[in-house]
Amino acid sequence: MDPQTIRERINLIASKRESLMRLLEQPDLGALRVDVNQAIEEIDDLLDEFRRTFPEAV
Repeated sequence: MDPQTIRERINLIASKRESLMRLLEQPDLGALRVDVNQAIEEIDDLLDEFRRTFPEAV
């Protein structure tokens, strides 16, 4: 996989994080809130690891 493809996929994942943040603001989320929080944490971990591995890509 070439670096440009990796960057594009990481950017796509980062955009999904914003959608999850908006979803988290919904008051009627119920038990799904735990799963949304978990997904956001995992995305944050992935983005942090990407930035540490490819600092020049940021």
